[in-house]
Amino acid sequence: MTNDDQNAHASGAPWRNFYGRLKGKALKPSQKRYLEEDLAALSPGPVGWEENPDRTPLDLETRFGARPVWLEIGFGGGEHLVHQAAENPHVAIIGAEPFINGVAMLLGKIRRAGVANLAVHPGDARDLFDVLPDASISRAFLLYPDPWPKKRHHRRRFVTPEHLGPLARVMAPGAILRVATDIPDYVRQTLEEVPRHGFEWLAKRPADWREPWEDWQSTRYEKKALREGRVPHYLTFRRT
Repeated sequence: MTNDDQNAHASGAPWRNFYGRLKGKALKPSQKRYLEEDLAALSPGPVGWEENPDRTPLDLETRFGARPVWLEIGFGGGEHLVHQAAENPHVAIIGAEPFINGVAMLLGKIRRAGVANLAVHPGDARDLFDVLPDASISRAFLLYPDPWPKKRHHRRRFVTPEHLGPLARVMAPGAILRVATDIPDYVRQTLEEVPRHGFEWLAKRPADWREPWEDWQSTRYEKKALREGRVPHYLTFRRT
């Protein structure tokens, strides 16, 4: 029995450490209203799926029809997520973000943009991995993840076996994974770890990681990095 099994929730879901922030400054009244009025309807699964003791896979076809399904892991304030949804109405996009202030910001952007092909999980992406069917995701985004710069905290980064193994399981053969970061050591770890989990790096020339993707929407985290003189890297992988 693993440590996670011993510390499972009553629902049967595994218990996991979470190291990031779940809430920041007080929400605006409008943001509280968005959470109360909009969030439940945007769930990627039926009511109560998070507490499903059997961890039955989500029925993505019932939820989204025949659309390809994309996943953004940690969407921050939602700028990129809403942009991709608006530019790609033929796909369905699930966003996972445990920071509730970011979720509230996203809901406001969804209202203003009027996009209807989004689902929102206000929690850890690992919980989604538990219930996403095998090979169900055709594109995934990991954009400016928490760098955890101290060496003793590197095991908390997303680009570790704990996260990459489940991610590889839910991504279809040929699916694309995009990673953006401004932290050189995160680039190093990404290039070491991601290929070990069934992905190939698609770069052929320096411009392939120095220049953003053609459909890129800059985020607040990237703009902060540029203001502070850090250089973004844009890494593209394909599930083998």
